[in-house]
Amino acid sequence: MSTTPRCTTDEPFSLQRNPAGRLVLTKCNEVHIGVEPVRTFPISDPDRFISLVDSHAHELLCIADLAELPADIANFVRQELADREFLPRIARIVRVKQHKDPHEWEVITDRGPAEFLFHDDDIRRLSPTRAILVDMHGVRFYIADSRQLDANSRRILSQYL
Repeated sequence: MSTTPRCTTDEPFSLQRNPAGRLVLTKCNEVHIGVEPVRTFPISDPDRFISLVDSHAHELLCIADLAELPADIANFVRQELADREFLPRIARIVRVKQHKDPHEWEVITDRGPAEFLFHDDDIRRLSPTRAILVDMHGVRFYIADSRQLDANSRRILSQYL
């Protein structure tokens, strides 16, 4: 059994941001909105085997080596990865104002208090107890284990999962 991912960068593709700030992958005349780059081996091989995944974590494309891409695309992917890897952890949900979409969230994170705007469809459930919320500016907030949140935070979160 091989541990090396199968990568398909022989197909031409493009990456860009749409006006809403979401990453758009175009390949084989298919457009995928809201893709995210994910390092397969973030410690041992950070510039190789980068997966571009959809909002359900299904791989759409695997980049074998960033060095083999045109410089502008490689730099774009590196910046996306850097932005993605900034990941404050939510310790408590103070409140959510739901008077209109997007909702205004007020949380306490491991980096201090934060407020952000959030659309209902910008939550990515990673498991039954883990999730990532992506605010309107692309900042990701991580919930490592919803069972560890206080009762009020769990009640608020249950409305979105």
